[in-house]
Amino acid sequence: MLLTVGIIMVLGLAANFFFEKIGLPGLLGMLVLGIVIGPYGIDLINHELLNFSADFRMFALIVILLRAGLGISRKELKKIGSPALRLSFIPGLLEGFTIALTSVLLFGFSFVQGGMLGFILAAVSPAVVVPLMLKFSEQKRGTDKSIPTMIMAGASIDDVFAITIFSAFLASYTNAGINVFKVLLNIPISIFLGIAIGAVAGLILVKVFSKYHMRDTRKVIYILGLSILINGVESSLKSRVEIASLLGVMTIGYVILDKLPAVAVRLSQKFNKIWVFAEILLFVLVGAQVNISLAFNSGLNGLVIILAGLLARSLGVYFSVVGTNLNLKEKLFCILSYTPKATVQAAIGAIPLSAGVENGDLILAVAVLAIMITAPLGAIAIKIGGEKLLSHKQL
Repeated sequence: MLLTVGIIMVLGLAANFFFEKIGLPGLLGMLVLGIVIGPYGIDLINHELLNFSADFRMFALIVILLRAGLGISRKELKKIGSPALRLSFIPGLLEGFTIALTSVLLFGFSFVQGGMLGFILAAVSPAVVVPLMLKFSEQKRGTDKSIPTMIMAGASIDDVFAITIFSAFLASYTNAGINVFKVLLNIPISIFLGIAIGAVAGLILVKVFSKYHMRDTRKVIYILGLSILINGVESSLKSRVEIASLLGVMTIGYVILDKLPAVAVRLSQKFNKIWVFAEILLFVLVGAQVNISLAFNSGLNGLVIILAGLLARSLGVYFSVVGTNLNLKEKLFCILSYTPKATVQAAIGAIPLSAGVENGDLILAVAVLAIMITAPLGAIAIKIGGEKLLSHKQL
């Protein structure tokens, strides 16, 4: 397994370098590499490593969301509060229900089956979006209106809505005795619990860091350890209560920046270094989940469904930023930023199939096709869009 990690590291860095040299996002190169060397390609990745793939990907997401949290100030949060909240649910709801209805027409699905597919696809990928937004923040692109921060915050909550509504449709199909409306009520509860737990954890860390002198490396280990524990709490309590643990992770970073800004700047630099390693694992292993031959099973109808969903999502993003001080170019950038799918689709796309849902194989095929189309094209669109559409504040 260690040999496979070495192969991923060397080839991942090379793919990242090559794609950046030709003007494309480096993460796209790592995704492509994962597809090529994964089990559905030439099968170079040790299968023991693939068994731990979900854990490695979660670790990488924790690192990138901590980085994001450490860059969100109280002033910026006040500025982006209302539009970020709208972005967190309006685009996803429009996309999810549009796909549900379209799949009923094109695939002959029941509305419940369509709802499962709709809210598998409705989740935007923070793994793709957040790293690119952090780069734009560092380059001071769109920061005069806090656009990268707004998109990071909205995209992180977007997943909570999508996964919870998917769970409601799945429960309804399997007759698990779960009240659908009760499941939907869990959305605001899970968001509140995630933020509350993250805030408490952040305040504890601030207290410890203020009272005891320690190297920044030790601080990073404490932060990572507590963030992983919060994620573990979510997993252990999942059957009883949903907790938006990744939102809690972002909140830890926010609290540290708010209370100890000088420390937060140094810690952010430390997490930047960890991200060099975590980024490669994340995108190569996400790519390794993509079964290209399966994706084609959904045919032209699958492509039409994905495009219909993206159109509805784009309208949702536009409605979310209407009334803000964003100009037309900046609104277009927000629309582009909400297109990539990857991590959630790879994580839950196969659940209907394993749960015995009729046409579960077709649902999985469309989810895989969505990753193949939107992850690379979305990443390219965000990179080019950020450079062309966002104002650049000179350092």
